[in-house]
Amino acid sequence: MQTQWKTLIAFGIIYFVWGSTYFAIRVGVAQMPPLLMAGIRFTVAGLAMTAWGLARGERMPSRRQWASIALLGFLFFLVDYGFLFWAEQRVPSGMAAVILATIPAFTAISEILWLRTQRLTMRLGTALLIGLAGVVVLVDPSLSVGGRPVYFLGAAGLVIGALSWSTGSVLTRLLPLPASKVMSAGTQMLAGGLFLGLAAAVLGEGHRFHPQAVSTGAWLALLYLIVAGSIIAFTAYTWLIHHESPTKVGTYAYVNPVVAVAVGYFLGGEALDLRTVLGTALIIVSVLIITTGKTITTRSRADAGSDLEAEQP
Repeated sequence: MQTQWKTLIAFGIIYFVWGSTYFAIRVGVAQMPPLLMAGIRFTVAGLAMTAWGLARGERMPSRRQWASIALLGFLFFLVDYGFLFWAEQRVPSGMAAVILATIPAFTAISEILWLRTQRLTMRLGTALLIGLAGVVVLVDPSLSVGGRPVYFLGAAGLVIGALSWSTGSVLTRLLPLPASKVMSAGTQMLAGGLFLGLAAAVLGEGHRFHPQAVSTGAWLALLYLIVAGSIIAFTAYTWLIHHESPTKVGTYAYVNPVVAVAVGYFLGGEALDLRTVLGTALIIVSVLIITTGKTITTRSRADAGSDLEAEQP
């Protein structure tokens, strides 16, 4: 009975915490420079998780592993999360989550082209087309489905981020990485956080950041992203993958976007019109078809690579 309760709580965390992190990002970037905020989030979370690994007696990565960690930190965090935090200045949080839900589709394409672990079957091809149709519905202003289309440049940045994440996801199967999930995820977050901080400095975001002008709500959003989104959710996910089947755990891939849309609607007043519902439904159907296929399951945002967890966001 106790294990059942732990399982329910862990699923609730990866469903609702990861799904809600997109709204927390929106709250934060309304008052903080996006890359700087992302850099603070992942540097602090990465340091905490790396320290946790060391406290458990785990070894620091080798020089070869650090090279892999740096590359993945660049792809996962600087590119993917950098575009996410930047895009959410103008893209509703729910729509950002929905567009990033295309990651399993891009990962499937990467596996077909690079690893040869997937075949372009009729089922997979149909799923990819459905997902593409969902993105078109969200961004194409010529479609008469009601509602405002998603900001095109923001959507394009999110697609680039999804491509970068899927590329990193494939590369993690080829690169030398620490065996410890905690150490591997923590050091990748740390590397990514430092990359984001460097990019923020180059772009002059530090000159636009005035901590005293940031509201308590925005600081709490950042704290939520660090503690709940990165550390607690990672712990819950790590526990689940040792106690439940990968298929069950992987259901977060299509639950998170629904949660993100609902949170954005109820807490942020984001639109829930026909365009939003139709585009979301198409992308979730695409993810569902891909992740439940009989071919090798593609790994999506939160379990890509070295079992690196991201709330999602």
